[in-house]
Amino acid sequence: MTVRLREMTRDDLDAVMRLEEELFAPDTWTRSMYREELGMRDTRHYLVAVDDADAVVGYAGLIAYPEEAHVATIGVSGARQGEGIGGTLLDALLAEADRRTPVVLLEVRADDEPTQAFYRRRGFVEIGRRPNYYPLSGADAVVMRREVLR
Repeated sequence: MTVRLREMTRDDLDAVMRLEEELFAPDTWTRSMYREELGMRDTRHYLVAVDDADAVVGYAGLIAYPEEAHVATIGVSGARQGEGIGGTLLDALLAEADRRTPVVLLEVRADDEPTQAFYRRRGFVEIGRRPNYYPLSGADAVVMRREVLR
């Protein structure tokens, strides 16, 4: 089964919220956070990965300013992990970021080594830690940075 990427819309939020709960509970974003993000088109870039039946199997978001961009979120359904969907989403975000700025930052859970390795394979390096970054779980975050020399 193949996937394709398209812009996230408000119509995708039911599916995105189900994935948020599956992947990130208790530290999930809220529906209102996504609605607000989708309204800021000049500095935001949100995508969904959909399967042949147009079902959302992954999503990702970028916040981009002239001086730096931030990978805001990225997630793939547990049933579809390991198929390269996350890499496809991240590569699309990085391509958009590269059009806007040379620096991309992100935070990832400090206890999630596989995801940190995923980001390292795309050129990110650890630059710091944020204690208790995720408010509901109290988990720490690793701050990572990728810079493209122009």
